[in-house]
Amino acid sequence: MTRKNYTSLTEFVLLGLTDTLELQIIFFLLFLMIYTLTLLGNAGMILLIRTDSRLHTPMYFFLANLSFVDICYSSTITPKMLVDLLSEKRTISFAGCFLQMYFFIALATIECILFGLMAYDRYVAICNPLLYSLVMSRTVCLKMSAGAFAAGLLNSVVNTSYVSSLPFCSSNVIHHFFCDSPPLFKLACSDTHLEESIFSTFAGVNMVGALLIILTSYSYILVSIFQMHSGEGRHRALSTCASHLTAILLFYATSIYTYLRPSSSYSLNRDKVASVFYTVVIPMLNPLIYSLRNTEVKKALRNVITRKRIPFFL
Repeated sequence: MTRKNYTSLTEFVLLGLTDTLELQIIFFLLFLMIYTLTLLGNAGMILLIRTDSRLHTPMYFFLANLSFVDICYSSTITPKMLVDLLSEKRTISFAGCFLQMYFFIALATIECILFGLMAYDRYVAICNPLLYSLVMSRTVCLKMSAGAFAAGLLNSVVNTSYVSSLPFCSSNVIHHFFCDSPPLFKLACSDTHLEESIFSTFAGVNMVGALLIILTSYSYILVSIFQMHSGEGRHRALSTCASHLTAILLFYATSIYTYLRPSSSYSLNRDKVASVFYTVVIPMLNPLIYSLRNTEVKKALRNVITRKRIPFFL
């Protein structure tokens, strides 16, 4: 296959979620509502954390980072999907496709790492409370956050480079609603086993690595919680950890299902459903999970409401 055939491709066609007009309208209204709630919920969480001084702790610093990533993460996918639901021509340029893929992989990687950092933060707070202010200082938290963003951007450069270098010569129709690696691998007219193995390796290292940190941290956390003599302290620690574990379970279950299965078992229709969940729904659920199950966040929100003080500015 010549290089010319590869570079002649200028755009892809996204099949989207459905071809039925009635469903397109329903999906448009549903996902527009979800996207609006995602923006409002995550932006509100960031403003609430920045406004209330009691939330100026490492845990909420990472939660504010997570909310920022969720806004960007959802905005990488949802606006284009909404436009395509009302368009007859669902095309995306070659460069636009891989730009979307780049930000998607970068932000998903950052989210994985942030979950791991949040688990480590809870481990230090609960298992080593006397060292918490030293171990999780502002400087350390900033370095951790910067490292998460740097790792995500670097990981995405490698993965996107591998996929974009494939020769796409047989078809430009993507059986998906955004540019993702599994459907793009199926469009390649060359053997992609090496590229798929590399992609799975990077995805596995990121997901499994962060998951190991999470599981290890929470193993120690649970032991410490059940050794607490104070029932109130035990309940408070379990409530905070439950929020984090709920968000992690939702994100990892759908991500692992999509990216860490053998390529022979891929089903693009089933993957679309899983993809909708972790790209559109979960970014909306994260602020709800942390606000509804977190006593400190609920108190801060109650204070803002009762004082009729809307935190538009710092």
